[in-house]
Amino acid sequence: MPLVSFRLDGQDVQALQGETILQAAERVGVEIPRLCFTQGMRADGNCRACVVEIAGERVLAPSCCRIVTPGMEVQARSERALKSQKMVLELLLADVPARGFKWNDGAGPSTGSGRTDSSLLRTPASSVRAEPVEAQSAGQSLEAGPSTGSGRTDPSLLPPGQHGELSAWAARLGVQPRPALKALERTQPAPDLSHPAMAVNLDACIQCTRCVRACREVQVNDVIGFAGRGAEARIVFDLEDPMGASTCVACGECVQACPTGALMPKTLLGSQQVDREVASVCPFCGVGCQISYKVRDEKIVAVDGRDGPANHGRLCVKGRFGWDYAHHPQRLTVPLIRREGVPKDPYALPPAGPDALAATFREASWDEALDFAAGRLKALRDTHGARALAGFGSAKGTNEEAYLFQKLVRTGFGSNNVDHCTRLCHASSVAALLEGVGSGAVSNPVADVAEAELVLVIGANPTSNHPVAATWMKNAARAGTKIVLADPRVTDLGRHAWRTLQFRADTDVALLNAMIHTVIAEGLADQAFIEARASNFEALKASVAAFTPEAMEPVCGVPAATIREVARAFAAARSAMILWGMGVSQHVHGTDNARCLIALCAVTGQIGKPGSGLHPLRGQNNVQGASDAGLIPMMLPNYQRVDNAAARTWFQDFWGTTLDPEPGYTVVEIMDKALAPDADPHKVRGMYVQGENPAMSDPDLNHAREALAALEHLVVQDIFMTETAWLADVVLPATAWPEKTGTVTNTDRTVQLGRQAIEPPGDARPDLWLIQQVARRMGLAWHYEGEHAGVAAVYEEMRQAMHGAIAGIGWERLQREGSVTYPCLAEDDPGQPIVFTDRFPTEDGRVRLVPTQLVPADERPDPDYPLVLITGRQLEHWHTGSMTRRSFVLDAIEPVPTVALNGRELARRGLVAGQPATVQSRRGEVRCHVRRDDGTPDGAVFMAFAYAEAAANLLTNAALDPFGKIPEFKYCAVRLLP
Repeated sequence: MPLVSFRLDGQDVQALQGETILQAAERVGVEIPRLCFTQGMRADGNCRACVVEIAGERVLAPSCCRIVTPGMEVQARSERALKSQKMVLELLLADVPARGFKWNDGAGPSTGSGRTDSSLLRTPASSVRAEPVEAQSAGQSLEAGPSTGSGRTDPSLLPPGQHGELSAWAARLGVQPRPALKALERTQPAPDLSHPAMAVNLDACIQCTRCVRACREVQVNDVIGFAGRGAEARIVFDLEDPMGASTCVACGECVQACPTGALMPKTLLGSQQVDREVASVCPFCGVGCQISYKVRDEKIVAVDGRDGPANHGRLCVKGRFGWDYAHHPQRLTVPLIRREGVPKDPYALPPAGPDALAATFREASWDEALDFAAGRLKALRDTHGARALAGFGSAKGTNEEAYLFQKLVRTGFGSNNVDHCTRLCHASSVAALLEGVGSGAVSNPVADVAEAELVLVIGANPTSNHPVAATWMKNAARAGTKIVLADPRVTDLGRHAWRTLQFRADTDVALLNAMIHTVIAEGLADQAFIEARASNFEALKASVAAFTPEAMEPVCGVPAATIREVARAFAAARSAMILWGMGVSQHVHGTDNARCLIALCAVTGQIGKPGSGLHPLRGQNNVQGASDAGLIPMMLPNYQRVDNAAARTWFQDFWGTTLDPEPGYTVVEIMDKALAPDADPHKVRGMYVQGENPAMSDPDLNHAREALAALEHLVVQDIFMTETAWLADVVLPATAWPEKTGTVTNTDRTVQLGRQAIEPPGDARPDLWLIQQVARRMGLAWHYEGEHAGVAAVYEEMRQAMHGAIAGIGWERLQREGSVTYPCLAEDDPGQPIVFTDRFPTEDGRVRLVPTQLVPADERPDPDYPLVLITGRQLEHWHTGSMTRRSFVLDAIEPVPTVALNGRELARRGLVAGQPATVQSRRGEVRCHVRRDDGTPDGAVFMAFAYAEAAANLLTNAALDPFGKIPEFKYCAVRLLP
């Protein structure tokens, strides 16, 4: 990038082209105060705290929005500039009250009734002292301020004071408020404590608009704005609603942006001081946001977003406010063994009180629990053979845990009966990707939507399931990118879409093949790309010949003209990208759905370049990494098939043992085998479940719970008494994410390091240590030395096993850099965010185009069960709810299970939003409250599956996609009763 030379406080400085004075100053360590400016937002220039003197200009200029020009001479520390900077800070200090907050452990200052006490908002505060910065003449050396390590001053490292950055900058410049200016104080509304997570104290607001820009321009939620004029101007939520009653989605971007504490987390009302901050990664979805845990008195008190490659400081409600599950009183702290004679009831939920728990389990020492856990598994293996055992690992744990767990099953149990929740999320997507492009991961990162002219989002609800990823899509839409939303449900992203294709559930192939037909029939295909880099095109062309948009309109419900319009736009775009979610994958034709997406990208040449390609939005925080590490029954680490003799031989030599050449059973198949007759030689009799909750996440839960209860021996390793743990013979208390160090891999293929922030409660132990203890007791001679249960040693072994992907990402490099994207084959390789630029990792280097036909759902609505049930996640809760239902804020926002219908269906059935109703399928029933959602299509209902008291998966169908073996969570027949 070209450089621009100018002078700053008498020194020659070079700025990057397009850089502001403030940005250039930060890079060279020159400290300029600022309040309305923050990295990642549009410069507003309204606070005037950052004004500087520019030679030849009469008035001072705001350095945050003034672009450097060649030869410019700037004085940031001249007497005139400093006097103005101090005056601004002095006036702002006079406008805010001297106040502090008293800390109360828990969700914020409390009256004891669960409500925040507003009287605690106005207790006296101590002053902040710091040495003042004096004016410096040209030519003097400049003192660098607190730095991020990249040369940029970080105001968050300044002492926070009673009004955050305002107090910090005032202290830094030696500014004290003058009593005479107090007459200028404005009347402000009373504190607003209506929101469970955030407090609003407008007496501290300096109208810098950072919260407005954070809400409108960064997160694009459009909740915060301004009302009033002049001295009466104030920030408002929606139409001057209380924050808790507004449409706020609680992302907390405004809280992180606020420089004064006018908006802040309730957990910091008592004090903003913390003992330490620990860099880590968010433990919820696959976006992989980098976070900073704020720790005080060995407890997490708040979380901020960090400038990571996936989030650049942004977070959602779960990442920012969902951390307190780690401190929940229901944490498991001692090993538990089921009492003799106590039966396993598959139809009972874990009790809320300790008495019922004590009646079912007894406490044990670690030696007794581990000997019992491993000893019974070993006995079953030795008596009934290797296939009698199975293991479910976790997409919530680290790469190192996933790698060791699958290694334990393969080398200790002796079979490939190992799986995890990828089978329930994107198994069909991975099957199609491996078949078509030779890789089970994304081609381009989410943020590449900024480079795209058109983005097709299909079968995904990113504003709920991947909220930070959704911000990049909304930002792109504001910048002119055409967003096409294709889904049976119209979701929030539809407000930003160029076109919304609300197709009928179960008709993905009809819609997508009609688009492919249009591209080919109208001569819009990229023939050069097809000839050079694709195979089987003629077969694809023949298969879509009958899929005209006119023929598919009555099938999928999208007008033919709209299908053609979108197909033409996709093909004509300079770059077009496809992102999809489990609305694509969780069908009996999920693999076919993904095959269509691959074909659409390939025939238009929209892959292998910026702003293009294929991106299945991965669900869990480490489902990509766990799959990469081999936590799947048909693949060894790095997607080496277990029935590939050469790959198996390599791993046999690497691990020093013989490996099973037959693929193992998948999640649902393992449950079936647990209920198989005793005569079945492959009957599963024992299981080890680490950090998974199949008693909530599997389809047809009555069947799954009966299977778990039927096991002769079930070992569960978790942090709570989950529905699965309730059926266990032995329960091993493990560590929550903030209590461990290890790596995870996000949906962008970025390997990131999470660091331990706090100690585990009681006698809970690290997952990595527990896996090794079970392995040793089963006869494996494992010795991984080093801190955190030898995590670095395990990682380096895994790196060798995955040398084709992460050879260049060493443990020491991750400690230095925090994150690296694979493939990365050398230490000096920066990683490859965009792949398939010149060839595909297939045998012939080409993408394989696979024809598809219409395959109906396994179960269709009928007069007895006339509605389609669509299941999924919701913004506030994650997966089975074991973590988020134990977070105060998240459960306060969404405390009860609901079934969503549109207004027409409500009227048709005589129901009213808020009333209770029963949802029944052929497999089970649940009772929950009715919610109106006009985005839900006619003839359908939607339920989230995070609520144990109304578990949606009691209703779902266990029918499998034949290729990915994924259950059909997105389609089954139900009825609704009052």
